[in-house]
Amino acid sequence: MAKRIRKAVFPVGGMGTRFLPATKAMPKEMLPVVDKPLIQYAVEEARAAGIEEFIFVTGRGKTVIEDHFDHSVELHNMLVQRGDHEKATLIRGSMFKPGQVAYTRQQEALGLGHAVWCARNLVGNEPFAVLLADDLIMAETPCLKQMVDVFGSTGGNVIAVTEIPSEHTDRYGVLDIGFDDGRLVEVKGLIEKPKPAEAPSTLSVIGRYILQPEIFGHLHLRETGAGGEIQLTDAMAKMIGDVPFHGLRFEGRRFDCGDKAGFFEANLAFALARDDMRDDFAAIIKKYI
Repeated sequence: MAKRIRKAVFPVGGMGTRFLPATKAMPKEMLPVVDKPLIQYAVEEARAAGIEEFIFVTGRGKTVIEDHFDHSVELHNMLVQRGDHEKATLIRGSMFKPGQVAYTRQQEALGLGHAVWCARNLVGNEPFAVLLADDLIMAETPCLKQMVDVFGSTGGNVIAVTEIPSEHTDRYGVLDIGFDDGRLVEVKGLIEKPKPAEAPSTLSVIGRYILQPEIFGHLHLRETGAGGEIQLTDAMAKMIGDVPFHGLRFEGRRFDCGDKAGFFEANLAFALARDDMRDDFAAIIKKYI
């Protein structure tokens, strides 16, 4: 029987250069989709999947993320004094319980694989999840919860996957697949950012992973791959054949919020999905169309 997934790693040390100048002083993970920062969506998804311990791999200038998930006494007291108990409850809902969150720093930007490796001592010897806040997923059942449910049957490594245009394979980690039942696929190989002519499929990894702790042994070698960085995809590829490895076509919509167009689309989609904003946003869209 597969172990329960209790811990999640959130790599948040990136510089967010695609969104300059907005991210000069503000972490990209704090960019709001409607009225909630990207990182909070990721944390709420993890909570809904049963995660109990939250590990943030940060970098310079990221202390605002710590502050966001901490108690703001002044703000809370001000809201209570004004009688705005709804907002007071709202901001308390983003807090962690004592001892439930840990922060460790990635001192050099050496790639996603290196960021995950930085969390090794906090993860320990148990399977864990990794969530990238850039990938925002709208789903009735949260994406990580879908993956945890699959992991209960398969064990091993489980990654969320999605179809991409063939001309975009050089932006993602691409799968070489075995059996495919339409939802769950066997991962036979992983290639980081292959050229379209060399891609084994158009099925791509996105920023949701359930990984076995053995991956830290591969990441410890600090081998570089695409872009001269330590790639998580390369380390996962070395585990194929050693542990069960599956990709899940999750149910839901994924928004690439590391891209300006994807971020804008996410704001539109999440606003239109809200009863308190749908009509106003629809009117604005009609105005500009």
